[in-house]
Amino acid sequence: MARVGHRQRVSADFDGGIDAWGIQHRWLDAADAEHEVADATVDRLRTVIGEPPVDLEATAPVVTRPGRDLGLGRVQVTCEDGSERVVDGVLPADFPLGYHQLRTADGTERRLVVSPGRCWLPPQATWGWTVQLYAARSAASWGIGDLADLRTLRTWTEGDGGGFLLVNPLHAVAPTLPQEASPYLPATRRFRNPLYLRVEEVPGHEPVDVDVDAVRTLAAESLVDRDAAWTLKRAALAAAHARSGGDDAFAVWRAGRGDALEGFATWSALAEEHGPDWRRWPEALQDPTSADVAAYREAHAGEVGFHAWLQWQLDEQLRAATGALTVIQDLPIGVSGGGADAWVWQDTLAQGITVGAPPDALNTLGQDWGSPPLTPWRLRAADYEPFIESVRGTIAGAGGLRIDHVMGLFRLWWIPDGSGAADGAYVRYPSDDLLDIVALESHRARAVVVGEDLGTVEPGVAEALAERRILSYKVLWFEEDDPAQWPGAALAAVTTHDLPTVAGLWTGTDAEDQLEATDMPEADVRRGRADLLEKLTRDGLAEGASAAEAVAAAYRQLVRAPSLLVSLSLEDAVLEQRRPNVPGTTERENWRILLPVPVDELGASEDVARLVRLASGEV
Repeated sequence: MARVGHRQRVSADFDGGIDAWGIQHRWLDAADAEHEVADATVDRLRTVIGEPPVDLEATAPVVTRPGRDLGLGRVQVTCEDGSERVVDGVLPADFPLGYHQLRTADGTERRLVVSPGRCWLPPQATWGWTVQLYAARSAASWGIGDLADLRTLRTWTEGDGGGFLLVNPLHAVAPTLPQEASPYLPATRRFRNPLYLRVEEVPGHEPVDVDVDAVRTLAAESLVDRDAAWTLKRAALAAAHARSGGDDAFAVWRAGRGDALEGFATWSALAEEHGPDWRRWPEALQDPTSADVAAYREAHAGEVGFHAWLQWQLDEQLRAATGALTVIQDLPIGVSGGGADAWVWQDTLAQGITVGAPPDALNTLGQDWGSPPLTPWRLRAADYEPFIESVRGTIAGAGGLRIDHVMGLFRLWWIPDGSGAADGAYVRYPSDDLLDIVALESHRARAVVVGEDLGTVEPGVAEALAERRILSYKVLWFEEDDPAQWPGAALAAVTTHDLPTVAGLWTGTDAEDQLEATDMPEADVRRGRADLLEKLTRDGLAEGASAAEAVAAAYRQLVRAPSLLVSLSLEDAVLEQRRPNVPGTTERENWRILLPVPVDELGASEDVARLVRLASGEV
């Protein structure tokens, strides 16, 4: 996501003036100054949010835990497994966790979500790598890192004693040109991007399908060329599908994924014909439930089946890549407004709104991330299904979840179309329900959950995350305390994809990059760099030290953290000076920068080995 933040705590006695629509009328900026939301903004947001049905409170899902009183009197519950139970008041301590259906005495039916209230945690502390998978190419990949490269990273990490990989979002974008570069603006949060397939490992592939010269050209590029890679892969994958797409195992897998997969595959086929934004399609195709869409699906069964088959191949290759290692996948805060999820759930999204962040200390212009938000009451009316499917689809097959901007489960900064990023307002969400759903999905998948809690953190957030055993995200660049004082229930890191690499910070090239790429005032950029340098040099790093020495100094600090997960950045390990993303611009080569050391050569790098020794406690 094109965004950045710092950790700012809002004072506990601040009253934001929340109205019946969930709109917060006042907010505090990074300097603790209070701002009033414009009346025109409030009016516009109220219009978009609309009025919930009068019976919503009687029909919305009940999200609870064993041992709690449902507050509904005597109810009949049909459990997921088909069994029937009667509950009178308190839910028994042994009541099965999961998604059930209850019926009250007056015949009203509603979803019952029973959560353990706590996420799964690994049994012991470990270290691992943060990886931008698209950047982690090898000699065999087609100019972009793929799932076979992830498998290489996994076996290498396991061999060195590491316990996890944290990867960028792997979600699908539109199967059209130009390809969306940002992993944080996907078309869906439920399905994955076929650009990450290793073509040679799909069934039905033949070498004759590959333009070898074009692949060599891609491999020689210094930046990821997604358009060229997708053009080549799309053709080779289509040829492989033509040979093997009728596999019985695929038919069984496809049937098990149900309507969700069919809807995504149909959107993908339509996008190839009519463009990546469903809002610009012929009107009859804009409604996913229409007879015209059903007729299209039947008439174009081959194209729809191809896109479903791609997801099967992604599922197979991801599971082979991760093995038993925990791979923490990233859940973006939202999706493209023209994408597959927005098409399927258009009635649940707030149309004419995008989400972002107000101005703060590290981005004084504010931020607009481009994704439409889910309308809180409509999300409840949809039985939380869009959220559940997004969490489950992201967490599947890998053992970990990082929730981008986890504060968005409490409130989101809504920006009306045509307004600047500073001219928005916070809108509240049913955070208790959403967090307990995360805990249930974590429990089922035995997946660790990390909440990216960087930014303006209001009272109660840290406590709510800790109660659910959602790990905090501790970043050296933002923390005043020595890492030795950081909590155990955290993922510890030096930097993030939106922040300077150690080498870039130390040499000053990152500040120059930021000045060239954005409109941020030079004084703000220079001040930000000076603040981060104070963190880097607090152990006495010499002024004339090399970039490699600066990286070692940063990670000597980091490994003092008692945190459950300690994350090493591959960019830092190979002394890359450019951060993956400079927030606030689309002109720079964001999300395209390749690691200067191929994946299959990382094991021979002394700079990489130095970080491994630090993380392993050998130096």
